[in-house]
Amino acid sequence: MYKHSLAVLAVAAAVSGCSTFESPADYLTFRNEPLVKQVDHGMTQEQVRTLGGPPSSDVRNSVTGGTCNNYVLNVDGLEQPYYVDFDVNGRVDSKGFMTCE
Repeated sequence: MYKHSLAVLAVAAAVSGCSTFESPADYLTFRNEPLVKQVDHGMTQEQVRTLGGPPSSDVRNSVTGGTCNNYVLNVDGLEQPYYVDFDVNGRVDSKGFMTCE
């Protein structure tokens, strides 16, 4: 019974990982990039630009009224889109391995 329960939990954990948009491999590859490692919820746009430089694009967020910055991370020739979303006060609201669109 114990082994059966453990097997069910392992399968559930594996399946739940497949439902997320972000790949754990992306995090492992790019985890030491300043935007990934140092940008925290509540930071200002100026602080983020100091860490990551100018974004590749800046998009208005029609849902929250804030803005969203797209970046392209590059490690050893591998490129990965990354976004930092700001609320109406210009503070980090979310970030991740996708684009703003």
